[in-house]
Amino acid sequence: MLWQDRTWRELPADLRAAHSAAILPVGATEQHGPHLGTGVDYVLADRLCRAVAQRTQVPMLPAIPYGCSLGHSRRWPGTLATQPITLINLIKDIGDWAFHGGVRRLFIVNTHVTNAAPLRCALEMLRAEHDALMVAVINSPEISERVREAHFADGLDWHANEAETSLMLAVARELVRAALSAAADDPDRTAGLVFAHPVNRTSANGVTGLPSRASPAKGEILFAWMVEDLSELIMRGLKETPPLSHSWFSACPEPNHDE
Repeated sequence: MLWQDRTWRELPADLRAAHSAAILPVGATEQHGPHLGTGVDYVLADRLCRAVAQRTQVPMLPAIPYGCSLGHSRRWPGTLATQPITLINLIKDIGDWAFHGGVRRLFIVNTHVTNAAPLRCALEMLRAEHDALMVAVINSPEISERVREAHFADGLDWHANEAETSLMLAVARELVRAALSAAADDPDRTAGLVFAHPVNRTSANGVTGLPSRASPAKGEILFAWMVEDLSELIMRGLKETPPLSHSWFSACPEPNHDE
């Protein structure tokens, strides 16, 4: 169910069978502490959505490896960040083309926290231009309550933590420097703060959380939850219709005062 593997003759039938739906994974390439590769968010977006596409039979668009990672600063090498407006425009362009290719339900699956605001902006633009297009932005750490609890177990401002390290041990072990994980723990320093500070001012090594607690077994359980719960969300979305059928482009009729 990978968009890039299908031909222009095959995709229309694929979309008809999937209620005109498609999945767009959006990740990032950024530092993930001394113990994880920079591709964590991209790899997770790709692996998660591939598994969900296979399970739901909803086509998956090619995963986006770059995101809005400005907050990681230039303190640590490896981050490749886009400006928020760049990500907004990229998603808008992809959404436009997907719509003209037959997509009417677009599930944007985001695996990098600070992509959320640009993706929401792109959602607003897409649904304002394409009345027949429904768009959802699903942030992977908050797919369900059990997935959220696992991600936030060792910090509200978590990054490269127990959850992410466990996930990579389970699905992409080559990204993990296991010998460094035990010494990479760094606490969440953001409790009670008023401002949103960049990572260079909240973390000593690019980590927030306790990767020393990570294990492949925990990662396998968490990944299975994410696949199951995201699949359930998407299957619900395949049946969803707007509560009302009013067009975005038509004005509300004037009230009839004679009645």
